[in-house]
Amino acid sequence: MSALPEQSATLLETARLRLRRLTPADLDHLVELDSDPEVMRHLTNGRPTPLPVVRDELLPHLLDQYDRWPGLGHWAAVDRVDGTFLGWFALAPPPGDPPASGPTQAELGYRLRRSAWGSGLATEGSRALVRYAFTRLGLRRIWAETMAVNVRSRRVLEKTGLHYVRTFHLTWDDPIPGYEQGEVEYEILHPGC
Repeated sequence: MSALPEQSATLLETARLRLRRLTPADLDHLVELDSDPEVMRHLTNGRPTPLPVVRDELLPHLLDQYDRWPGLGHWAAVDRVDGTFLGWFALAPPPGDPPASGPTQAELGYRLRRSAWGSGLATEGSRALVRYAFTRLGLRRIWAETMAVNVRSRRVLEKTGLHYVRTFHLTWDDPIPGYEQGEVEYEILHPGC
């Protein structure tokens, strides 16, 4: 993994991925990604995120994170060889305003096109972000959540080095199949903790 300067649009590169800042030009990529019922299965029960929501709410929020939370945010994942948009990875900042001393933890996340599933890219990008979070940002804890029934994501988190913390239950207005098994939280702590 080679980390590049924060000012650059590229956050870091792995053997097969380049993680770069999202831009307004990524709108169509994000809409397409969130329109795949399988990609959204454990998030919205397969319902797509409407274009106006991505354009007017989601993308502006994600772009704002870069300035409010230096080093944290969501990054487009593109193929290093041909530049194909594959999805995104995130070190999502905690809710609220940034503390004066800087954040101590972030939530790991990713969303990839189905064509990228099963190739190890989710683990590759996640491992790179965890290393970045600990070595470049000095974060103390990285955590992630998913549905207990989302076995593929749980396996990625485990291969990334995160450990199971707990199972908890949320109240759903429109439950997704499997919700009764709960949500799971995983974490990894900085080796110095």
